[in-house]
Amino acid sequence: MSKQCTLIYNPESGIGDKQAFLKLFQEIFAENGYQVTVKGTERKGDATHIIEQLEAVDLVIVAGGDGTLNEAVTGNIRREQPLLLSYLPLGTTNDVGAMYGFSKDMRSNIERIIHGTKKEIDVCLINQQPFIYVACLGKFVNVSYETPRELKKKYGKIAYILYGITQLHEKIELYPLTYQIDGKEYKGEYSFIFITNTSHLAGLGLENIYKDVKLNDHMFEVALCNLKTKKEILAALYSLRTTVLSNIPGITYYQTKQIDIQFDDVPPSSWCIDGEEFKHHDKVFHLEVRRGFQMLIPKDNVEKLFQ
Repeated sequence: MSKQCTLIYNPESGIGDKQAFLKLFQEIFAENGYQVTVKGTERKGDATHIIEQLEAVDLVIVAGGDGTLNEAVTGNIRREQPLLLSYLPLGTTNDVGAMYGFSKDMRSNIERIIHGTKKEIDVCLINQQPFIYVACLGKFVNVSYETPRELKKKYGKIAYILYGITQLHEKIELYPLTYQIDGKEYKGEYSFIFITNTSHLAGLGLENIYKDVKLNDHMFEVALCNLKTKKEILAALYSLRTTVLSNIPGITYYQTKQIDIQFDDVPPSSWCIDGEEFKHHDKVFHLEVRRGFQMLIPKDNVEKLFQ
């Protein structure tokens, strides 16, 4: 009896021949005993609704960008019985895909899933909104979700740099806030906040920011930055060539299970979560990590990423 696989597919993600991709995917999965049902997304939030309403299947694969994966994760943790999930990166930056060990070769990536391993992942929450690898706030983080799709399709990752250059003249804003972490309270002014469960943020120009991130340790990393000038920001980015984020002056680092952040005023800009805009009208944000569900991932980086 064949196994049942549902492919949740975002046709707007990335570039390339989408029909050739679908044909290749179905051929490889059929060869490995799967009957595939394809469900395409048409608008924001579709992946969440699809997986929430999906009948039990052996495997659900999300093919799209990191934002599409976020939607699917959101739907999956809302289920009474979460489904086995996997990810096939088709987006422009694919931070999660790069972290898991996917390459640019689609056949190889599909086979990596077929021969992958099951691992339970942590899912982080910001005010109950799930995120897989990053929630961040500050100047330039909007580049990941405001860069026009036409630019991304034409130039790929370079599009983010081209769009980011247009914002270099803008002032770096400091956010006065209070935060509670590990039973203690602190006050300060910060230009950037990064809550991450990843070592890879290429969409924001940051790679290998931490050397020992584990995706199932029930912890996430916090970096509060009080870098005040473009010169300080560029110096910090340059330093990442030789050291990790937690070693850079002007950055306060924690590893924790939860943090509460209260701003003096509602931040004028949105949070960015998993590369997408998280709109809000709040001054208070509670971030925590919960045990998530099982994902089928490539074996490439398992020893590095999991306890």
